[in-house]
Amino acid sequence: MTSPIIGHAFVRSAIAPMFAEGRVSSSQVSQQLAGHPLYVLESRDDHWHRVRGMDEYEGWMHDGYFMRMVDEAPVVVTTSADFALTYVPRVSMGVIARSERHGVRALPLNAWLDLDEEIVDGETVPLNEMEEHFAVAPDAIAQSAVEWFEGTSYQWGGVTPWGADCSGFVQTIFGVHGVPLPRDAHLQALSGEEVSRSTLQPADLLFFSDRDDRRITHVGVALAGDRLAHIALGRGGFALEWLGDSDDAYIAALNSRFVTARRVV
Repeated sequence: MTSPIIGHAFVRSAIAPMFAEGRVSSSQVSQQLAGHPLYVLESRDDHWHRVRGMDEYEGWMHDGYFMRMVDEAPVVVTTSADFALTYVPRVSMGVIARSERHGVRALPLNAWLDLDEEIVDGETVPLNEMEEHFAVAPDAIAQSAVEWFEGTSYQWGGVTPWGADCSGFVQTIFGVHGVPLPRDAHLQALSGEEVSRSTLQPADLLFFSDRDDRRITHVGVALAGDRLAHIALGRGGFALEWLGDSDDAYIAALNSRFVTARRVV
C-alpha cells in the first residue's frame, strides 16, 4: 500500500542521506541529490521526516537537508503529475557553483542546480537535453559506467562518483541515460529480460548472491570482452574485472556467486 503524501520538498544539500530510521546514527540506505523533488510521507516533531524520492525509494531524512515547497516556489518537471513544469533544471556533470543562498559548493553528477546558481567550474546539461549527451544505447552506457565512476570509493547507500554502492552506481548510470531502475539490486534483477552469459552484450547487468537462498546481493555492468564494471566492498570501490577462467580467488568466488544476467537496453 502506498503511503499518502502530506507535502512536497526539494533537496537543498549537494547530497542528502536517507536513513533506515529517523536518527543520524542509523544506516544510510540511499541518497537524494541537490534540486531533486521529494514527497514527504510522515513528519515528526524532532525534524525527522519519512520521504520518497523520484525513484520511489523511501527513507528518513532530517529537514536540514531539504526545503518544503510553498505555493510560490518554482517547481520542476518530473515523472509525477504532482510537480508541474515552470523551468528546466540544469543537471550537474560535476560542477562548482556559486549562489547567494549556498555560497560556493561542489555538486556531483546528476544533481540539479538552483535557478540562480552560477557555474564556477564544470558543465551542466539541461534536463530536456540529456538524451543528446547520454544516448539510450548499450555501448554508451557501458562507456559512461567507466568514465564517470572509475576511482569511486565504496560507500553503503551512495549513488554518486563521490561514493557509491553497487546498485547505486548502476541506478545512477542507467538513470542519466534515461533508463530508470529501482534502487536495490534484488529489484533491479526483475528488470528487462534474462540473457545467458554466453550472449552478454555491453550494459547487460550481472547479478550475484553470497546468500544460501540466492537472493541477489550484488550487481555489475557487463563490458565487452567478458569484463565487468562494478563497485564492491571487497575491492574498496570501483573495479574492472575479467570474468574468464582465473586462478584469482576473488574472481573465482565472484563467478561462483553468479545468479542471473538481465538486458534492460
